[in-house]
Amino acid sequence: MPKLKSGNIYSKIPTTKDREIFQTLLWDKKLKIERIVSCGQFTEKGKWLKDAHAEWVMVLKGAAKLRFQKDGCLIKLKAGDYILIPANTAHRVEWTALRKTIWLAIHISVEPEGEKHA
Repeated sequence: MPKLKSGNIYSKIPTTKDREIFQTLLWDKKLKIERIVSCGQFTEKGKWLKDAHAEWVMVLKGAAKLRFQKDGCLIKLKAGDYILIPANTAHRVEWTALRKTIWLAIHISVEPEGEKHA
């Protein structure tokens, strides 16, 4: 039987407020699952995020706002809200709550890579 992995998404939450924390929970050739912890971070002004893969994100705790470049659409997310960001869609994090915002991000069809820190 393969080794089972289990855990709790809310355990060992980092306490740093200096930067956003990205923690890979699982990855293989077609899927990567991350826990992201934000405390007031946002994407640098004038910068847009654009990934070659689709990303499904959910806010588990806290709140955030995402803006999309194509139409300027601003999406407000609170605990329990999720969104699928299609591949090659330019977007940015406009705002995250000053209290901890915990995200669950699922990247679809990605190759393994090292941990990221913003």
